[in-house]
Amino acid sequence: MGVILEKLPPLLEPLPGGWRMVDAIDVVVNWTRANSLWPLVYGTSCCAIEMMATGAAHNDWSRFGVEVARASPRQADLIILAGTLVEKLAPRLATLYEQMPAPKYVIAMGACTVSGGAYFYDSYSVVKGADRIVPVDVYIPGCPPRPETLLHGILKLQEVIRRESIRHPREPRPLITVPFEDVFSATMKAWAEKEKAREARAQFKLANPDFKGYAHKRSAKPAQPALAHAPRTLPGLAQQQIVVRVKALCPAAQVFSQASATAEEPVEFIIAPADYLAFIRALHDDAELALDFLIELTAIDWKDRFEVVVHLLSTRLGHKVFVRCAIPRDAGAELATISHLYRSADWHEREVFDLFGIRFAGHPDLRRLFLEDDFPGHPLRKDFFDPTRVVRRPY
Repeated sequence: MGVILEKLPPLLEPLPGGWRMVDAIDVVVNWTRANSLWPLVYGTSCCAIEMMATGAAHNDWSRFGVEVARASPRQADLIILAGTLVEKLAPRLATLYEQMPAPKYVIAMGACTVSGGAYFYDSYSVVKGADRIVPVDVYIPGCPPRPETLLHGILKLQEVIRRESIRHPREPRPLITVPFEDVFSATMKAWAEKEKAREARAQFKLANPDFKGYAHKRSAKPAQPALAHAPRTLPGLAQQQIVVRVKALCPAAQVFSQASATAEEPVEFIIAPADYLAFIRALHDDAELALDFLIELTAIDWKDRFEVVVHLLSTRLGHKVFVRCAIPRDAGAELATISHLYRSADWHEREVFDLFGIRFAGHPDLRRLFLEDDFPGHPLRKDFFDPTRVVRRPY
């Protein structure tokens, strides 16, 4: 269809009144395209919730011709980039865009998509703007923008489409290829100039003590009555009972933190790497503790050591326990796997290996989870830095 339209102007314009016919075809074709946008089913973060709300009954983007969301790029002509775009997803997004038939359009929705948003600084994984990957036609700011804002962006895109002409087919915007820069430092310089102006005003007030400007009066804050708080009874064993039982199972375990009996924080224990697996197995198998559920397994880089932190819960009794295990911070950092005790540890240990480089001996499938296999290094280590991906926070 696009090839036929491109051949019409040279055929029709030499005829009497042919240019009017070309203008009429422009109006009809652009009206049809603008009011029959089919967006690709795409959403990666919180902006996707707002996009879903825009298509739901209360806002109903069908009123504006955005009728059917398609799951195949072969049947879509619009991508609404709703949410954070990460490096691993970028090549897939470019592939989806290439697979869409022309003419095709892109709306960048939300601060993360437009510029990296809250992840612009100190982030190894977030792309600093979707227009570095695919051409963007309309930018929608916000974090996240409301459905009304997305509807306004769709109307702006329709205005862009209606201005197109088959005489001069629209060319997508060029991708941004220049290196990203520290915009915060530039803003700080601008603020410094404003501070100089403020000092000049202060000098003016000293020189003109009788001058009085407008003084804004704040309204008094209304007093709010205090709400009574009844302490909640915690389920499961008391903290002291947990400590006594754990000491009986493993005398080598040390108590790192034990709050009062009414506190909600779990008891924290420190265990040596050599005793780690046996200790976790004892907590799992003991009938009194019955810590049968793994809430979290993660790690901390303290610069001089790694510390693996395990958060366990008893689903039957309700009490919780933290286990901390410090291991040397070197290229061979390794700990025994507990994936055979807790099924979810398979995923958690792969995450720790991917982001910290800590290996888990005996893990059935220890490989990267989030990042590409050729990603340089492990991004949550304190010494990680890749200038092609990360902008250091200047403050």
